[in-house]
Amino acid sequence: MSEETVLPEDAEEELLFEHHRIVADDGQSLLRIDKFLNDRLANVTRSKIQKGIDDGFVTVNDKPVKSNYKVRPNDVIVISFPEPPRDTDVVPENITLNIVYEDDTLLVVNKPAGMVVHPAYQNWSGTLVNALAYHFQNLPQLPGNEGKPGLVHRIDKDTSGLLVIAKTEHVMTSLAKQFFDHSIERTYYALVWGIPDPPEGTINVHVGRSLKDRRVTVAFPDGNMGRHAITHYKVLKDLRYVSLIECRLETGRTHQIRAHMKYLGHPLFNDAMYGGNQVLKGTVFTRYRQFVDNCFKIIPRQALHAKTLGFIHPKTKTFMQFSSELPDDFTAVLEKWEKYVQHE
Repeated sequence: MSEETVLPEDAEEELLFEHHRIVADDGQSLLRIDKFLNDRLANVTRSKIQKGIDDGFVTVNDKPVKSNYKVRPNDVIVISFPEPPRDTDVVPENITLNIVYEDDTLLVVNKPAGMVVHPAYQNWSGTLVNALAYHFQNLPQLPGNEGKPGLVHRIDKDTSGLLVIAKTEHVMTSLAKQFFDHSIERTYYALVWGIPDPPEGTINVHVGRSLKDRRVTVAFPDGNMGRHAITHYKVLKDLRYVSLIECRLETGRTHQIRAHMKYLGHPLFNDAMYGGNQVLKGTVFTRYRQFVDNCFKIIPRQALHAKTLGFIHPKTKTFMQFSSELPDDFTAVLEKWEKYVQHE
């Protein structure tokens, strides 16, 4: 679904499930809603609450509010999320893991496209977390992150590539701080429509959930909404109608690369959610359109791969960097484009 798609008003409501309903007391004094909820919700940080408010998951008397809203007597506060409430127990499943590196404190895995990272609505099984629960005992969890043992970051279901998993609480806290400080090194390879101009640059534009479709992240160039997000990009291969680019993340917002490249006018190839599953560059000839359709079949997902991952090992204090090969579907579609532009 592209970001321009507008859902019916009642359809958007059906996407959210009520998790908490709190009614303020008759004698409630005026208090910021983020502070009010922080005092009442267990294992949730104030920053997490503020993000939920900013993302539109908190309403007061059926209306969205800002973090500085002052709770009043008898206010009805509802917290909703896209997935229904569920027990956070994770069912271990014997799923093969592609382990790139492992020691007694952490491991780095290469996640295939199509695998969800953690259980959620419509994806309660077959996830990376289900596999981790089977292969490793007693993985740590961050406060407010129940049901996601070992995870300090994640990548989208249809994005392939590297993830680091913590085995101990100390390592998890240390890695989480490195992500928070933006000191983790992450590069992604993406196949995008068109050739970015200039061929190397930085996108410094806020991103946040679309007001039309909460599943989509959009750019807010005025900076009045969303969160600070920076992506450094560089064109690696100019294939006339598409290009292979490297994206280095300075921040790690949800769908950051996908939203930033859409904003730049170069959506990821076959990214249905951001409009990349249409023929956006090239000729109108039937032969060309058939070629593109064949490419879509080869890589039936957004062409995005988490290529490298670098961090300071919390125990040894040494810098470690890992690299992964492009998966077969990505390589195949890249070779197909290279041959096409050579023989056109």
